[in-house]
Amino acid sequence: MTCTGCQQKVEGELSKVGGVKKVSIDLAKGIADIEMTQHISKETLKNALRDYPKYQLTETATSSPVFSIDDTQEEKKSWFSIYKPILLIFSYITVISAIAALSDNNFSISQGMRIFMAGFFIIFSFFKMLDLGGFANSYSMYDIVAKKFKQWGYLYAFVELALGLAYAANFQPGIINYITLAVMTVSIIGVLQSVLNKRKIQCACLGAVFNLPMSTVTIFEDSLMIAMSVVMLAIMQ
Repeated sequence: MTCTGCQQKVEGELSKVGGVKKVSIDLAKGIADIEMTQHISKETLKNALRDYPKYQLTETATSSPVFSIDDTQEEKKSWFSIYKPILLIFSYITVISAIAALSDNNFSISQGMRIFMAGFFIIFSFFKMLDLGGFANSYSMYDIVAKKFKQWGYLYAFVELALGLAYAANFQPGIINYITLAVMTVSIIGVLQSVLNKRKIQCACLGAVFNLPMSTVTIFEDSLMIAMSVVMLAIMQ
């Protein structure tokens, strides 16, 4: 098991079993430690995962339950298949931004960037809010603020939504661009640390809806928002 989405799903399902006090999964080793208030049979634990047949229970030499997940299908996916959701979102936003930039037959770079940033933040906040708890859990795995204050993960989705609406309404563009620059700069630090350390964790950019791995694509997303906010600030000078 390599992604936090799988980890959270398994931990959640096993925690629902009566008598289970705590479930902790070591992603690196693929081992689940289950604390129980009473003995629970392996069949009961297996039954808890009946709706997710790719999760299997096996035994080690010491008869301790070990979880394994078949990731062969995930490994066979192409780069495009993995990041298709993000690529489609960026394509849609880019087309809409280009149309907005060409309004009144005059190409406005600042107008196009403003609409792009509005669409980016609103759409990405939407996916995060579909499973706010799942996003907060994934985000706390790598974000430097959410690691210490998990509540930031819940708040972050609303910050993105507020930024998106502010860009759409062209509300206080100077202040909003400075806030975007600060928020995205802090966000990219945790992303860079995870990618450089080659940690195999789930990217929380689209919440917990899509199982996207953390990669240079995530760095590009945050860097693009930082670059756009800087350019827009420069244009306003």
